[in-house]
Amino acid sequence: MIIAANLKTNLTRSATHDYMKELQRCVQNSTQEVIVFPATSSLDCYDTTVTIGAQNAYPVEKGAFTGEIGLEHLQEFKIKTILIGHSERRHILGESQEFIAKKFHYFKEQGFRIVYCVGEPLEIRESSKDEMLTYIHKQFEGIDTEYNNLIIAYEPVWAIGTGKVPTFEDIREIHSELKKKSSAPLLYGGSVKVNNVKDILQVENVDGVLVGSAALYVDHFCTMIGYADELEHI
Repeated sequence: MIIAANLKTNLTRSATHDYMKELQRCVQNSTQEVIVFPATSSLDCYDTTVTIGAQNAYPVEKGAFTGEIGLEHLQEFKIKTILIGHSERRHILGESQEFIAKKFHYFKEQGFRIVYCVGEPLEIRESSKDEMLTYIHKQFEGIDTEYNNLIIAYEPVWAIGTGKVPTFEDIREIHSELKKKSSAPLLYGGSVKVNNVKDILQVENVDGVLVGSAALYVDHFCTMIGYADELEHI
């Protein structure tokens, strides 16, 4: 399974180093693929077997793009994994599907492991199933769903940071639909917590989780990794 943590705009570089030291201790005997996406200012060369990814980068090597980082900055830290299409970049920072597809294509050409996020807001969730699926399918426009270094993360926008979670049947149903789009590993994200992750990981077509706020506590994140290990031995 893939157990990923999106630390968002949290933890300084010093705090992230402490976090990674503790995380490394708990993954030494784990068989899970663990990915951590630190804040941009906390990117560094960490002494860890955990994969470090970037939450965002501009699709250029370098250039006049104030406030952004490019490929050159990721190469300095040997980063080859990136998060693209997260709902906060779509809905808060206004990234269009056209720009997201441009970013996807650029980092695909660079051979990056891409964790590509899709999901729907509450008003779409509360409409018809067909409208919800149409909305999500539009988020695949311009995206190579057969890219061999792709991971897809389904994150219902209305569940992120709210404590609200779709029913396990809802997750199973949407993941079943998304599996028709791509054979890539499929993660669930959206209010994943210690007290629900074990059940989520057992839902059909869930290949792992993308954890937000709950992953800020390294002991909670380690517990989630431990649950995934336990499930592999059932």
